[in-house]
Amino acid sequence: MKINVIGLGYIGLPTALTLANAGFNVIGTDYNKELVKTLNEGKITFKEDGLEELFNEVINNKNIKFTTEYQDVDYYIISVPTPYDKMSKKVDAKYVINAVKEVLNYCHEDSTIIIESTVSPGTINKKIKPLINKKVHLVHAPERIIPGNMMYELKHNSRTIGADEKEIGAKVKEIYQKTTDGDIILTDIKSAEMTKVVENTFRAVNIAFANELAKICSYDNLDVYEIIKICNMHPRVNILEPGPGVGGHCISVDPWFLVGDYPFLAKLINEAMNINDSMPEYVLKRAREIMEENNITDFKRVGLYGITYKENVDDYRESPTLQLLEAQKNHLAEPLKVYDPFIKEDLVANQYHNLKDFLQDIDLVIIMVKHNEIVNNLDLLKDKIVLDTKNIMKGAYKL
Repeated sequence: MKINVIGLGYIGLPTALTLANAGFNVIGTDYNKELVKTLNEGKITFKEDGLEELFNEVINNKNIKFTTEYQDVDYYIISVPTPYDKMSKKVDAKYVINAVKEVLNYCHEDSTIIIESTVSPGTINKKIKPLINKKVHLVHAPERIIPGNMMYELKHNSRTIGADEKEIGAKVKEIYQKTTDGDIILTDIKSAEMTKVVENTFRAVNIAFANELAKICSYDNLDVYEIIKICNMHPRVNILEPGPGVGGHCISVDPWFLVGDYPFLAKLINEAMNINDSMPEYVLKRAREIMEENNITDFKRVGLYGITYKENVDDYRESPTLQLLEAQKNHLAEPLKVYDPFIKEDLVANQYHNLKDFLQDIDLVIIMVKHNEIVNNLDLLKDKIVLDTKNIMKGAYKL
């Protein structure tokens, strides 16, 4: 059985490799010629625990190939980005739509198109089904993995298969069952769309509660982390920790789909997303307060530790640091200095590539990301003023 995986990014590449490792003949397709060239040269395009080892194993077995061309196969898995329109808050499905259109130019009758990309409820019925001009089957199998733990979660997480044709759903379940030890739940397409968006929305709302709690505690000179620690001793309470914002391509994006599609109903979700989006600006506000308290007047002496949206990965999509730098432009101040051990290319202005050089040039460091590097080198900060948004350093300023 041949499977054509469309999109070889953070989700598509691990998915393609996992399928190939399970014994399927996989063709990975991406429009990005440089990306395909890199993969064909035997190099992966991003860091992830276990990814390189799996990549090398699959390449040696020769049951995967990478190309910019679509194929005529029985099964297609579409794993392309689904951003949202920042004005309407609705899903922007253009990449999925374009991928499906291309698939229809190559596929044969009775092929199955599996959409892994996250979409809002009803997107496949409203925007994909009208494109279908031959007898093919549509399935939604939303991805459920997170950067930093992808390979484990692909193997162990449960999956949802949304298919309006039960027989087709059962066949797709057989494919995924060979790649995971987790449970596989069969449902209809629209329910599968909703479950994925709701999962990420649940996380976003709970993060927003923690972030708002941080603001309340700061206003009243209380230690939010102590409050959360005590509250979480209750057997039915599990408050998350606050942070400098929400990044990545899931929690910071998917809940907006519900706001866009149900604007008169998703009021709690809308407010939660606005709270999370306000956090980078709030970190700037805290930094200005700390600067004033410590007689720091030069923004050139302030640095941000961390660019990625979470610890120990090189994924910076929608990262709070990038959001903060964008917000800072409105204050007409000198751009802050920035450093991240996982970002090797020059991504922003005033970016450093050596921790000690970075610390030498600043007085106030704002810890934005809990990379192992900084956790293991807190002694280097002993002479610095620190705003710790990740609660890793005793005696530092907190959110």
